[in-house]
Amino acid sequence: MGKIVITANVSLDGVVQDPDGEEGFRLGGWFGRFGGKDLEEWARVETEEALRAEALLLGRRSDEWFATRWRSRSGEWADKLNSMPKYVVSSTLDDSEWSNSTVLTGDPVSQVSKLKQEIGGEIIVYASYRLVHTLIEHDLVDELRLVIFPVVLGAGERLFGETSDGKPLRLVGTRTLGDGLVLLTYQPV
Repeated sequence: MGKIVITANVSLDGVVQDPDGEEGFRLGGWFGRFGGKDLEEWARVETEEALRAEALLLGRRSDEWFATRWRSRSGEWADKLNSMPKYVVSSTLDDSEWSNSTVLTGDPVSQVSKLKQEIGGEIIVYASYRLVHTLIEHDLVDELRLVIFPVVLGAGERLFGETSDGKPLRLVGTRTLGDGLVLLTYQPV
């Protein structure tokens, strides 16, 4: 059985929107500005995570964002992301432009539940906040790995949304990345 792992870069107040500043969000570009030299250690951790993963699970907008940035790259991390199976949850997309992608249409809860049964190992979800909201609401998340960036943005799309009930988590790991980033790992109780 597969393990759904949410892995996200977030501000202290949970914002995931426009980390590189290319989306036009007035507070965008926080990733490099507040990650600085710590991003070298961050890249090592993210590469290791990708190499262990069996598949990526993304929402439509995240699929487009990552495909645009990773298709032309090479190296160990890029090669893994470009070659691994990718599953894109979308009600509007017919086909993804990223290699080895399958578009999952219909009810996302049943599609992801089925995917968990079919794939062994980790299924990584990169910052697809709308998809994350649905996965958390329906208790489909097995682990959250959050890299916290030392900034409060005060506005922007956040990784977590409203839920119909509380979703208790337990801290299972902490790790400092460089001098300013923290990786927190949680699992549902």
